[in-house]
Amino acid sequence: MGGHHDHDHGHGNGHAHADPPSPLARRVKALEDLLVAKKLVDPASLDALIDTYEHKVGPRNGARVVARAWADPAYKARLLDDATSAIAEFGFTGRQGEDMVVVENTPEVHNLVVCTLCSCYPWPVLGLPPVWYKSAPYRSRAVLDPRGVLAEFGTEVADGVEVRVWDSTAELRYLVLPERPPGTEGMGEEELADLVTRDSMIGVTHAGPPAGKQTA
Repeated sequence: MGGHHDHDHGHGNGHAHADPPSPLARRVKALEDLLVAKKLVDPASLDALIDTYEHKVGPRNGARVVARAWADPAYKARLLDDATSAIAEFGFTGRQGEDMVVVENTPEVHNLVVCTLCSCYPWPVLGLPPVWYKSAPYRSRAVLDPRGVLAEFGTEVADGVEVRVWDSTAELRYLVLPERPPGTEGMGEEELADLVTRDSMIGVTHAGPPAGKQTA
């Protein structure tokens, strides 16, 4: 019975995706190539730096937002009502995150975020987009076969759970509020944030259980 979101906020003719690289992006890439060619920058070190921002620094911001929503019902209400303002309470604002919507996973609904035309992504809360998020197969199959995509990430969604796919745009970006794992009662926000992954905030996985425990 899973269904797709009808993409009310989907791409239109006026969609302002920056498909071609911007002049700044081209200059950065040219500088990177030059530094690597002149052996002034070790490609492995560069890759490690990018990996850090993709997996650790950026997503940690989003994890703090999710943990606060799990721990504070009033904050959760603000987050679901006006995500941009609620996220700004942490100081997480700026380019690629001006207009945010948070969608909540529940026992009845599982949300999945994609950008079908390119790779719009909420940088202030998730850092750099992963390679697979930008890939054509994910961008098309997330809409056509979301349950199949979820299964490939090891995420099983019961038949009775509706799957909603949210199509990010240059004007509006989505963040998934994962379900709080069982067994986390009494945990503080820092501990809760450790359970939140980038992938769970995109919706391809669930938030993890506490160490040594299994989800029900």
